[in-house]
Amino acid sequence: MRLCTDPVATIRQEVLNLAGDSARVWLSGSRVRDEARGGDVDLLVEVDEAVTEPALLSARLGARVSKSMHGRKVDVLIEAPNLLRLPIHAMAHAEGVRL
Repeated sequence: MRLCTDPVATIRQEVLNLAGDSARVWLSGSRVRDEARGGDVDLLVEVDEAVTEPALLSARLGARVSKSMHGRKVDVLIEAPNLLRLPIHAMAHAEGVRL
């Protein structure tokens, strides 16, 4: 995994702040592969309750994490009971690393 301890702690804290104490977060994509270079930060945030504004939650999380990582591009995928589960969710779980 190509993330240091500080960004991981920041990601966890921002997810807890915005998505709640029961939220879980996975890192997926190129940042999971040690041999890869560069790349954005792909996050999957899983919550147990319905999310009324998933796009807003995703944008806020992405902006806060990006700011803490000096403008690095961050993509946030939300998984909640009221949202359509897509193949990308399964892929993020399968290849991702829980933070």
